[in-house]
Order: sequence, then structure tokens, then C-alpha cells
Amino acid sequence: MIDKEKIHKAVELFLEAIGEDSSRSGLLDTPERVARMCDELFSGMEKDAAEPLERVFSVERPGLVIEKDIRFYSLCEHHLLPFFGTVSIAYMYEDKVTGLSKLARTVEIFARRLQIQENMTSQIADAVMKALKPKGVMVVVQAEHLCMSMRGVKNPGARTMTFCALGSFEKDLELQNHVLKNLGL
Repeated sequence: MIDKEKIHKAVELFLEAIGEDSSRSGLLDTPERVARMCDELFSGMEKDAAEPLERVFSVERPGLVIEKDIRFYSLCEHHLLPFFGTVSIAYMYEDKVTGLSKLARTVEIFARRLQIQENMTSQIADAVMKALKPKGVMVVVQAEHLCMSMRGVKNPGARTMTFCALGSFEKDLELQNHVLKNLGL
């Protein structure tokens, strides 16, 4: 549960620590705005990311689903700065699939936590594998990290790519390459 009162106090202290006057007109409502923002940005912390995947539909024959370019925004747990980009999910189903929006909802829940990209990638793959029990799952995440773009090395536009392959995707390089080709990679 987000403790808005503590966030409010922490933001006031932070503003003070950087030499600002938290009582000046432009900053008067900032602690409250930041507290409300935290409610939204960290809304995935108490949600079960597998829950959206519980809604499934029967299919007539096995196949492959690739959902490409699911946009996400998250916060790096190291610097509390945003990283953002896209997630693509491929899974080989047997007899059931989930609604396409359910994959995007699962991504959103994991992204709305303090996170690192590598963990988010495998968490999404694990959730799909556990909930849908497909033959295999592959998740590809591409993101820009503001901790690299606006501070430190200051290299805007650099993108980091991570992927996790489970089940039939794990050792089948031809299958992995098929998915990567369909993602334009």
C-alpha cells in the first residue's frame, strides 16, 4: 500500500535538501502531486500479474501467437529514473489462448513496479508460461533508460534489448530466429 503521507514528507525533505523552498508557489502542491503520481507509477506492486492471463479461450489446433510492440513505462530501481520501450511476446499454444489485451495488462503490471529490465523480461515469460502452460514462450524487451540518456554516460537514444526463451524456444535457435525475424530484428 502506498503511504502518501510519508511520500509527501519525503518530497518536502528532498526539495529542502536540494536547496529549494517547498513553500514557494510553484512547489506548494508538488509533494501531493508526487504522492498521487506514485499511486499510479507503482500500481503493479500489489497486483497479481498472472490474473489477466486467467481469461482463456479454446482453439481448434496448436499454433504460435506473437504480440509485438506492447508499449511500457517503468522506473529503474537503481536510480528511480524511467525506462520505457516495447515488449513483444511469442508463445506456442496447444489448446488455449488468452485475449491479446491480457498480455498487455500483464506487461503493465510488471512495469508498474520498481524494476530492472532483465528481471521484467523473465517475470513476463514466467507468468505466461505458468498461466497458459504453452509449449514455449519468448519475450523480447527493447527499452531506453533515462539513467543512461540524461545522466551518467549521457547517451540518448541507446536501446537495451533483453530476451527470455522458455520451453520449446529455449534450445530451438531456428524457432527463436523465426520469432526475431517476425519482430524485425
